[in-house]
Amino acid sequence: MNKQPENIEIYHARTHNLKDVSLHIPLHRQVAITGVSGSGKSSLAMGVLYSEGSRRYLEGLSAFARRKIHQAERADVERIDFLPPALALRQRPPVPGRRSTVGTMTELYNLVRLIYSRLGTHRCPRGHQVPPSMKAIFDETCVCPVCGAHFNLPSAESFSFNSAEGACPDCGGLGERAEVDPTLVVPDPELTLEQGAVASWRAAGRGYTVRLAALLGVRLDVPWKKLTDHERDIVLNGPETRRPLIFHNRKTGEEYPITFTYDNAVEAVRKSLAGDRNQTRYARMRKFLSVRPCETCGGLRLRREALQTTVAGKSIAEVTGMSLSRLDQLAAALPEALPVSVREVAGKLSAGLRDGLKPLLDLGVGYLTLDRQGNTLSTGERQRLELSMMAGGRSTGVLYILDEPSVGLHPANVDGLKQLMRKMVANGNSLIVVDHNLDIIRNGDYMIEMGPGAGDRGGTVVARGTPHEIAGEGRTLTGRYLSGSRKVIVRQPQPVSAKDEWLRIAVRSRHNLHHLTAGFPLRRMTAVTGVSGAGKTALVFDCLVPALKKALGRKNPPDFIESLKGFEHIRRVVRVDATPIGRNARSTPATYTGLFDGIRRLFAGTDAARKRHWSSSMFSFNVKGGRCEACEGRGEMLLDMQYLPEQRVRCPHCNGTRYRPETLEVKYKGKSIADVLRMSVDEALRFFTDQPDLADQLETLHDVGLGYLLLGEATPGLSGGEAQRIKLAGELKRRHTDTLYVLDEPSTGLHVHDIEVLLGVLDKLMQLGATIILIDHDPDVIANCDYVLDLGPGGGSKGGRIIAEGTPAQVAASPASLTGKYLPGHGRL
Repeated sequence: MNKQPENIEIYHARTHNLKDVSLHIPLHRQVAITGVSGSGKSSLAMGVLYSEGSRRYLEGLSAFARRKIHQAERADVERIDFLPPALALRQRPPVPGRRSTVGTMTELYNLVRLIYSRLGTHRCPRGHQVPPSMKAIFDETCVCPVCGAHFNLPSAESFSFNSAEGACPDCGGLGERAEVDPTLVVPDPELTLEQGAVASWRAAGRGYTVRLAALLGVRLDVPWKKLTDHERDIVLNGPETRRPLIFHNRKTGEEYPITFTYDNAVEAVRKSLAGDRNQTRYARMRKFLSVRPCETCGGLRLRREALQTTVAGKSIAEVTGMSLSRLDQLAAALPEALPVSVREVAGKLSAGLRDGLKPLLDLGVGYLTLDRQGNTLSTGERQRLELSMMAGGRSTGVLYILDEPSVGLHPANVDGLKQLMRKMVANGNSLIVVDHNLDIIRNGDYMIEMGPGAGDRGGTVVARGTPHEIAGEGRTLTGRYLSGSRKVIVRQPQPVSAKDEWLRIAVRSRHNLHHLTAGFPLRRMTAVTGVSGAGKTALVFDCLVPALKKALGRKNPPDFIESLKGFEHIRRVVRVDATPIGRNARSTPATYTGLFDGIRRLFAGTDAARKRHWSSSMFSFNVKGGRCEACEGRGEMLLDMQYLPEQRVRCPHCNGTRYRPETLEVKYKGKSIADVLRMSVDEALRFFTDQPDLADQLETLHDVGLGYLLLGEATPGLSGGEAQRIKLAGELKRRHTDTLYVLDEPSTGLHVHDIEVLLGVLDKLMQLGATIILIDHDPDVIANCDYVLDLGPGGGSKGGRIIAEGTPAQVAASPASLTGKYLPGHGRL
């Protein structure tokens, strides 16, 4: 009998910066891949293992699909043996559409709909309540025990807002309606109609309508705010009217009439949106729309009949509006709340619901509700929902690749993540985890450390073995942090006193914050902490930042702000978050930082370019001229896979260079423009050492630890931490006195060593007079701050309060602080 393979065997992998890597990775184990940013972790995990694992899975499909797959670019690896089919949890899951909710994304709503169709108390056509019975469960029709009326029992589809059977007929199951807002079509009441006061007429390409309005009695030379009510009514609500306008032909001198239809300012928007779905026109007109809850269903998305059915006295809208924690309690009590005859079925359905809820509760998102719209979730929340689906899939023999699953997790919730990953391995799967969290690395069966540096200084395996073995050896960077022989101690915390200048805010009511007062010491680094849903983002980004911007613009604060003090010491507010830079491959570090402008000017100044009379635009891949027109300067093309996701492949015409061959003939110091884009920041720094302006910009990128980035790589693919550091790099050369920097989870995607680099950058800003407020879960970051505000104690309705504040040491000593329990052993604590 053949022995089952025990390892994935990789031979000579050279994808991205991997340097001919050959290694074995244990199957049916939890394996951590770690290393500093840019060391080759993702190249090995995603570029080799996932790329090949998913490709081999797709090869089992039709001959047509296989032909398409063979056109796609393969991982640069000589051979991989014993590789299972692969699924990946990416660091940035896609943002779902308007119809997606937590319930649909986790598929828990399917079970809730089934519970309501089988165990619900329905209403007959005459309004009598019909309680559940074993006969509601098995039959499609029912007889009302009160009046004898026959009626069809609702199915699970009757409770779906994504089906015609269950959706509200007026909003189509969206729960909201977009209507033209008259206040938006005339944004500036100081303008006259001649000056373009009616923005919707201009946006719809109906400039002639102004002349028609004059024929209807509206004055064109009077500001909108001074027009009579009758004139304004004609503009906003006037009836459709046909009127001739006289046009003058400048060449012939002839005059001739053309009859036009007058559409008021509101109707012009409606007609433009009702025409062909031109995306550009739609984007231009949607700014005149206000989204309001649907009046028919009250924003609940469902038909009235569906909302009348109850289970244990609650409608489906009430249940989906509960927090997941509260829903779990309801599910536990459900069988006892129903008639004896259906308790067995109720027990099975409620147990299934609780099984689906458990991983979500373990991951700390129990504050979410099933009716929460998917596009309002944070990146970390979306990732945890995907992870819970993977863990609950009960699959076996799959290679799961998790890219930074600890993103956005409070240390208290890491235990739940570890349990989930162990469950996935126990089901017979193999788990590759790309993460920097030392607790997660220690929890693995095996670890692979890439390095020793980033970019061209990385790409090799510097250590492999159990976490205990590597920590014991203490030879590698990660090993020293695992053993505790090296700690993140970057800055000397600055003292904080009540006598210092403070920024103070009082919030009336915003999300889960109610009558909350918070203070932030100026020219200090403050960490805002707490579990997911505790109110961190609500306080910093939904209250403090908007209030400051209003105050700096000398405007009244938002209604939900009671008071704001100390803002006179702030001159400028800079928000630095982990959102991707740019939308597609056209955005690169070179273009985002402005480096590419100077580089293109250098190429345009060469003798070869001057002889051809080429300007710097000929060296841009974003405009016609020198770029490859087959791929329009992207360097890649989309491969249509029909019912499968599109595949990106290197452009066969320019071989990924983005440019025409003629453009690449022009050289600067022996390098083409494509050669320069393939350089790392550090390589470019050496190459442009004789160009002070370029060298200065490149040096700032090097100083924030991004020397390994390629000038031409797509910025949307950068990690959240890399995106933040690129944004910070541009700030290092500015004046920082009275500047407030607000950072959202700056430790995202960073190795412990990279956190040291980040804290060094932030300390530089502090020394230049800046104030820093950051939201983070990483104990190393928190321990290096001057002040901490810890919110909680839980998430959602259980949060929204400051439960501890003070220096990191004071918070660590607070028995009320959950965050404080994880601070000892970090920084100087």
